[in-house]
Amino acid sequence: MVFGASLKPNRYSYYAIERLVASGIETRAFGIREGQVSGVQVNNTLDGLEGIHTVTLYLNPSRQQEYYKAILALKPQRVIFNPGTENSEFARMLEAKGVAAENSCTLVLLATNQY
Repeated sequence: MVFGASLKPNRYSYYAIERLVASGIETRAFGIREGQVSGVQVNNTLDGLEGIHTVTLYLNPSRQQEYYKAILALKPQRVIFNPGTENSEFARMLEAKGVAAENSCTLVLLATNQY
């Protein structure tokens, strides 16, 4: 799941959705504005979401705070903190719940087949 997805083609979250889709990875997206990117619906609600393996964050740490509980409720196995989103407080919370917290770049992970 791309969390903090943008409908703007010049944003890294937009590129991430494109590359996840191109890699054949089932992709969901959450953002402020609803729309579509590469056939993926960007929703502005998290209602009804389940079975999320990885959350890749594109929100700065101060914006993440309001979503801590919602992201934890998704019960992901991993959360990727992309450059600029690193958040040690949230990472500790995730790890305390058994969720892997990784400071990395989704685009680099995909380009190097490490996603």
